[in-house]
Amino acid sequence: MIKHTLALALLLSCFPALAQDDLLALLGEDSVTKSYTDASFKGTRVINGHSIENVAHGVLDFRISHRMGFVNGGVDNFFGLDQATIRLGLDYGITDRLMVGIGRSSYQKTVDGLLKFKLLRQCDEGCSTPLTLSLVASTSITTLKADQVPWFGEGREDYFTHRMSYNFQAVIGRKFSEGISLQVTPGVVHRNLVATEAEHNDLLNIGAAGRIKVSKRVAITGEYFYVLPDQGPRDPFHNSVAVGVDIETGGHVFQLQFTNSTGMFERAFITETTGDFFNGDIHFGFNISRVFTLYDPKAKARRKAMEMAE
Repeated sequence: MIKHTLALALLLSCFPALAQDDLLALLGEDSVTKSYTDASFKGTRVINGHSIENVAHGVLDFRISHRMGFVNGGVDNFFGLDQATIRLGLDYGITDRLMVGIGRSSYQKTVDGLLKFKLLRQCDEGCSTPLTLSLVASTSITTLKADQVPWFGEGREDYFTHRMSYNFQAVIGRKFSEGISLQVTPGVVHRNLVATEAEHNDLLNIGAAGRIKVSKRVAITGEYFYVLPDQGPRDPFHNSVAVGVDIETGGHVFQLQFTNSTGMFERAFITETTGDFFNGDIHFGFNISRVFTLYDPKAKARRKAMEMAE
């Protein structure tokens, strides 16, 4: 009798497991937990340009970007250290996929704002998306006095809209391994007003960037932005080149770099880079990123789970 009872109990105990297996089979892929790739780059910027990364939901990223003068300025300018251009920025994650930001640069006393949306996310498990696609829309406005704005000719009216520019980009990238990430960034910069009729208001461009991780907290980065030809005269401007080192220390990310670009927003470094990188016109600079969690979307779920456990 005892043997029959134990056998019956064992048989009944198998039913929930069998039912669960059948249910998972019916659900198919939806039952699989999806896992997305993260940390393709250390921050939301590679160096000057955007990376495929966003700040997380509820996280505020305070970013200080600093560029010295040209290194080839010689000892009189202490190899560029006597000069400085700075941008202060705040980026906030409305969701894990939508980020907003604002910044203020000493370069042409410019205020800029941005929206960044992660349309596709590279998937590690449970789905098959092979890359990440982020869309970026940004705008900038100079607050210089009219006689200081370089593209204001004599006799031109100082309209508010003349001071504005816009940038639209698609950032497409993939993390190929734990140590290597690559991305391309096609985009267009629109300038409401340009200096001469020969210049185009819209400049098509494409960027390329990469990251090679050399240790747990250190990575080598590089980026290049190419303005497509036949879009009006480019002299004295050059394409933006930058190489750098990322160092992560807890909640901080230090980015040390060498670049020929002075400005740190899209209109400035894509269309107004005057330095020739390969002729020694190189700025030494750095970005410092510090993140603060203002809202934890998972906190409520954790509290509810603890209450249920009690």
